[in-house]
Amino acid sequence: MHPPLVVRLCNWIGDVVLSLPALRLLQAHGFDLHLYGKAWVPTLLSGYDWPVTTRAKRFGDRVRQLATLKRSLAELDPSLDRRINALAMPNSFSSALELRLAGFKTSGYARDGRSLLLHQRQRQRQRHGAAPHALESFWSLACTVVGQELPAPACIEMQLAAAAVERAQAIVMSHGWSGGYVCIAPFAAGTVHKQPKKWPSFPAFVQQLARLPLPIVICPGPGEQDEARSLYPDAHIVERLPLDTYAALLRGSRLVVANDTGPGHIAAAVGAPLISVLGPTLVEQWRPWGPTTQVISARPDWPGVDEVYEALRVRLAI
Repeated sequence: MHPPLVVRLCNWIGDVVLSLPALRLLQAHGFDLHLYGKAWVPTLLSGYDWPVTTRAKRFGDRVRQLATLKRSLAELDPSLDRRINALAMPNSFSSALELRLAGFKTSGYARDGRSLLLHQRQRQRQRHGAAPHALESFWSLACTVVGQELPAPACIEMQLAAAAVERAQAIVMSHGWSGGYVCIAPFAAGTVHKQPKKWPSFPAFVQQLARLPLPIVICPGPGEQDEARSLYPDAHIVERLPLDTYAALLRGSRLVVANDTGPGHIAAAVGAPLISVLGPTLVEQWRPWGPTTQVISARPDWPGVDEVYEALRVRLAI
């Protein structure tokens, strides 16, 4: 029997995408993964067969969820409590606390005052005096659990479910985009050092992009539809798109242009050609991972429209 391992996932789409190599490493070393994350995780990871428990909103409910999950796994594996049986991907205090209160023996980084909550306390390694890339950080967590030091893969190679690919192909055919299209991902939640992660020149860039004979496709998420309509009138808007279908649509595009946002990480993970426009984001830690990504950054400022547009022309060979 493969030993069960509960993995508490991070709360952001990009982080979950960057943790995929670590999850596959754990599976390759014989662990039976049980993921614990937000409601969008099953759709995002529909190309994998990992069971997912959607975490509750309230802390007490999450502890009860995890305790129930632990009891069910202990029935399957009587040796569950004799080893590390959970991995906390986030660095937050609450993620370690909820696992501890549910009775898990957890591995994770000893940060944010949570050392006493962990049974396996990992120290985050530095690279040239700075924190490593997020993917490498997740990878290192998994390496410690499996007891091997291995190099992180060059590509994420995110798997897509056949049904998601078929849905994306149907969208392309119905809109007549079989000759190629460009996807833009101009939305981004949160800030970096109190600066927004949205490229402020994205609307002006798309106005230039509209001169080219290629459809511009934008797929707004919940709460982003009005912004898409008002700021990007030249784009074809595809609303209410499931994340796995969005990933397949990104993979089929001739080019994706994104700022620091989850869809940018998805695009890199599925091997789509990507221009990643970054401002205050730390490139070394948070750039999209993979050889198809071109990062344009002027940190802490933003690149200009002309620079990004010229990079696009080169990538599209037009």
